[in-house]
Amino acid sequence: MEQLYYENSYLKSFMCTVISCEPGKGGYEIVLNQTAFYPEGGGQPADTGVLGNVRVLDVHEKNGRIIHYTDGPLKIGSVAEGRIDWQRRFDHMQQHTGEHILSGLIHNHFGYNNVGFHLGEDEVTIDFDGVLTLEEAQEMETEANKKIYEDLPVRIFYPDQDELEKLTYRSKKELTGNVRIVEVPGADICACCGTHVERTGEIGCIKVTSLIHYKGGIRMTIVCGYRALEDYRHKQQEAVKISNLLSAKISEIGTAVEKLKEESGARASKISGLYRELFEAWAGEFPESDDRLLVWKKDLAPNQLRDFCTILCQEKKGRIVLVCSEKDGTFQYALGSTEVDVRTLSRDLNGRLEGRGGGGPSLAQGTFRASKDAVKAAFWRDNA
Repeated sequence: MEQLYYENSYLKSFMCTVISCEPGKGGYEIVLNQTAFYPEGGGQPADTGVLGNVRVLDVHEKNGRIIHYTDGPLKIGSVAEGRIDWQRRFDHMQQHTGEHILSGLIHNHFGYNNVGFHLGEDEVTIDFDGVLTLEEAQEMETEANKKIYEDLPVRIFYPDQDELEKLTYRSKKELTGNVRIVEVPGADICACCGTHVERTGEIGCIKVTSLIHYKGGIRMTIVCGYRALEDYRHKQQEAVKISNLLSAKISEIGTAVEKLKEESGARASKISGLYRELFEAWAGEFPESDDRLLVWKKDLAPNQLRDFCTILCQEKKGRIVLVCSEKDGTFQYALGSTEVDVRTLSRDLNGRLEGRGGGGPSLAQGTFRASKDAVKAAFWRDNA
């Protein structure tokens, strides 16, 4: 099979002959005498499009054959026109070439290897075997975009064995024979079988959107070309919404959010103090006791249940205290004691009351899916 995408990544349509067509899972599997549909591989997704009058849904290389997975059959021996989904293909070319530039620059400056690459529907992830700071990543982003503005030619060639042995290029494994090399002058030289743009200017822009520690190195997320434009457009729209809600200029929304967070924290602290006063008042309604204590309250959040239960235990209102609050047909609970380990009782109650949860020796929390009477019966069942 002639792989036309290696000869010309810009080929949008082509003629071919159907060699075989067999039913497959969810459709048909078609093999052609030549194809411009790129098969999934090396982190790059497959092309999609139209073949004759059927849709090409996916493409894979299997046992040396390139299989086109379609939603309908084509007659063996028939001649058909293949039409690539060009918007998808060109997007992949932008993303893949942008990844080359950034990976090559990071390798050149820091010696780190690209050990993982995935071209997803919305973003590209690159895994490096070393750690970069945010500032270093931004420096590499700036350097990569300079290569775009220079509109450099992207060279694709097949060196002979002697030339290959003398060539210094990036590759995840030792290669011999007919090796396809992709070179961006001053940025990268790498063995690769993907599709790429002819000049770096076609990438438009490279933007790093996230950087996280991953398996001893970093995972970098990037968007290129039209994706970078859409990413900026979406974030700009969200920034305008936040700006309007905060009545602050877009350039000042960070400061406005910090102020809002401080005010929210002060209110939360005040509310917490008021709840503590309320819980202490509620606790005062109960006498000190060596017996178990079961208390029902409405609309308490889990942290409030915990705080109220803790106060009841500290003030010795019960040897074991269970506080329950009904929500959405279930009872959230806090079970505590300053005298005994409540973990065994918590597991027992969960088993009897379709409960979930757990905790430490002095306090356990969770939910019960049972009636109020069932909770009462289970809690008092083995009281001693």
